[in-house]
Amino acid sequence: MRCISCLLTSALLLFVTSAGFASDQIPGAMPKGPVAIVGATLHPVSGPAVKGGTIVFQDGKITAIGSDVEVPAEATVIQAATQHVYPGLFEPYSRIGLTEISSVRASNDYRESGELNPNVKAHVAVNPDSEIVPVTRTNGVLLTMSAPTGGLIAGQSAVMQLDGWTYEDMTVKPEAAMIVTLRSQHHREELGEFLEECRQYASAKEAGMQIRHDARLEAMGEVVAGNQPIIIAADRWEDITRAVAFAREQKVKLVIFGGYDAPKCASLLKDYDVPVIVSSIHRQPMRKDDSYDAAYSLPKRLKDAGILFAISGYDRSEAWNVRNLPYHAATAAAFGLTSDEAIEAITLSPAKILGVADRVGSLEVGKDATLILCNGNPLEAPTEIESAWVFGKAVDLNDKQQMLRDKYEQKYEQSKK
Repeated sequence: MRCISCLLTSALLLFVTSAGFASDQIPGAMPKGPVAIVGATLHPVSGPAVKGGTIVFQDGKITAIGSDVEVPAEATVIQAATQHVYPGLFEPYSRIGLTEISSVRASNDYRESGELNPNVKAHVAVNPDSEIVPVTRTNGVLLTMSAPTGGLIAGQSAVMQLDGWTYEDMTVKPEAAMIVTLRSQHHREELGEFLEECRQYASAKEAGMQIRHDARLEAMGEVVAGNQPIIIAADRWEDITRAVAFAREQKVKLVIFGGYDAPKCASLLKDYDVPVIVSSIHRQPMRKDDSYDAAYSLPKRLKDAGILFAISGYDRSEAWNVRNLPYHAATAAAFGLTSDEAIEAITLSPAKILGVADRVGSLEVGKDATLILCNGNPLEAPTEIESAWVFGKAVDLNDKQQMLRDKYEQKYEQSKK
């Protein structure tokens, strides 16, 4: 009886927890026919802005964009003469969909036990009903890379679009990068041995030998082939140089996450074509003798050094405040970047680094219609996102926080009567 009681209690808690974490917003449906946004200032990111332009999309893809675009007769037309169109903003490193409430263990699914978990795939664990998703979309962030953590190899991160009924609907790229930890000589030796084992497994498989299937070794195939990058967190120059040396020795693609001292290693990063995901702009100087604005000016110094970089807000919040991503970019703009360069750092640059620039990150014919319509520059706090589309589907921009605001506004109004 005691066991049955425990099971019933666990089942009840699971039901209540799941219900409590489910957002109320209904995922968008594909429009019947083309949609045309007319008269807006278009910001393709990959090219100059187009004032009074038109963008047309259908079946999830952009079909036309420019100042002299013929609107299809059957199109749904949105007049937007005073508004602006940007690509959906892109958070390049987060735990969105993998965590809900940090103090509730059942809502955290971003870490597996063990040290070597390359077969772990983040996208299958993403919760499409997370309350964090609609809150994030409200501020124009429509894309993210969700990443696992823990161990020497945490697993495979995934590029996700923030709308859909299921994780399959949300997945843009299921195996974007392998998350790796490299903190000591022992780590390097252990990872080096594992990578050699992976190469031998891949060679035997290619040779047609009969070998026992190993999910971990199988998952490393694209890494050892040099197709899938590994992401290593490194801020100090010595850690960055060690990570680059390891990647060159093992002949794997590398992305640095953090990158505080990256300008000190600029020539090394350029020589080996290593991009940087800046882990946060709103963070303190790492050393007592650093300038107060060392973190704020980091993107400008990377830009001047010719290093491909993207901006994340991860160090300030892994999931709950990803909506603040544009303000990290805005601070970078205040400390040296142009506004266009800051926008690129949270749209096209992360798409390039994570291998999805053929689909998202800019407004171009043939790319996904994942975009926002707003009344100003999204880097500015007063700007409101008025409409958004993910793969051509209109997004519900309401969220739990807005619902609570409306609720308590009503309470206030009622209290005055």
